[in-house]
Amino acid sequence: MALIKSCNGNTPQFGSDCWLAENATIVGDVITGNECSIWFNAVVRGDVNSIRMGNRVNIQDGAVLHCTYQKTKVNLGDNVSVGHNAIVHGCTVEDNVLIGMGAIVMDNCHIESNCIIAAGAVLTENTRVESWSIYAGVPAKKVKTLSPELFAGEVQRIANNYKMYAGWFKEE
Repeated sequence: MALIKSCNGNTPQFGSDCWLAENATIVGDVITGNECSIWFNAVVRGDVNSIRMGNRVNIQDGAVLHCTYQKTKVNLGDNVSVGHNAIVHGCTVEDNVLIGMGAIVMDNCHIESNCIIAAGAVLTENTRVESWSIYAGVPAKKVKTLSPELFAGEVQRIANNYKMYAGWFKEE
């Protein structure tokens, strides 16, 4: 069973058909949609502000979601994949977004729908990512427009796969 802790009168709430790894940590003012998964060693800390996730969100191994006290919240749309060891801090991520492994998304960033943030990218504070963009680098910049083929082959595929992977663990 995941470590689920209340903080300041807030207890995490989960939609239907979610899967939480045994060593995931979810704290405080966190609400997920349906069919979400939070993986091994992931930390979702809603202790200082709120974290909201849409449906079919996957928070992969070692990722951290956090906020800034009395300043920024985390809002994730539907079909968002947060890659291994990524840090998502005090930002808004719309629907159908892939945040790559080890990426960092800082306070007040806004990632519009249908985007990829490349592995290792660093979105500095207040960055706005326009729909259908791929951002990479440190600091991250737009490197190209996301094609429909890459969208289907990466963003949709990964979201679908993580729903399937979570199902494997539910069967045991």
